[in-house]
Amino acid sequence: MKVAVFRPDDDRLARAVSLLDSLGVEPVPDPMLAVEATGTAPREDSDYTVVTSKTGVELAAEAGWEPSGTVCAIGDATAAALRAAGYPVDLVPEEFSSVGLVAALEDRVAGARCEVARSNHGSPVLTNGLERAGAYVHETVLYELVTPPGAGESATLAAAGDLDGAVFTSSLTVENFLAAADERGVRAAAVAGLEECVVGTIGEPTRATAEREGIPVDVVPETADFEVLARAVVERLSN
Repeated sequence: MKVAVFRPDDDRLARAVSLLDSLGVEPVPDPMLAVEATGTAPREDSDYTVVTSKTGVELAAEAGWEPSGTVCAIGDATAAALRAAGYPVDLVPEEFSSVGLVAALEDRVAGARCEVARSNHGSPVLTNGLERAGAYVHETVLYELVTPPGAGESATLAAAGDLDGAVFTSSLTVENFLAAADERGVRAAAVAGLEECVVGTIGEPTRATAEREGIPVDVVPETADFEVLARAVVERLSN
């Protein structure tokens, strides 16, 4: 059984391939995201700083960032990256999402300066929610996410009926998968092929994006974690 994964082409993709191998399926590594750093760093004069990814933490650390105030991570993976870089972690929301961050902060941030450090594809749910809660929000784009050249092997396989599963880890991976399918002239066939696959998404926003584009979603685990998602997809395939 062939299962496509769309992680960036770094240690995350290597770990994803190793995990799927260990679960007895054939990984189809098809990176849909590449990171281009902007060379900027988060502000250092904020009451709250929100970091939304491991990549953001690594780039902030490379830039010599020194945080101030309360440091917030969107989830456990980002929190682990912050601690590994020697930064404090003061808050991790119960729900690992922009909605979860807003819920955790909305009663605290009225009149506070909030720095949001993330990619150029960050959800407006976070910044808009903090502003509605009365915060003064500043956003720093640490990196841009682009589609790597040559992406789309999985779309070709799906269009030919040769793919069994797909693991989407963000709305952008869904969008870039479809863009790659468009470039190869197989979008309609690829979407039809995914109807015969077990499709997993890492959370409800990614599910909503996929379903809006006509891709049925079979698996959305309660925990927004790649390993949990991949195991759930393979388990569904095995049943």
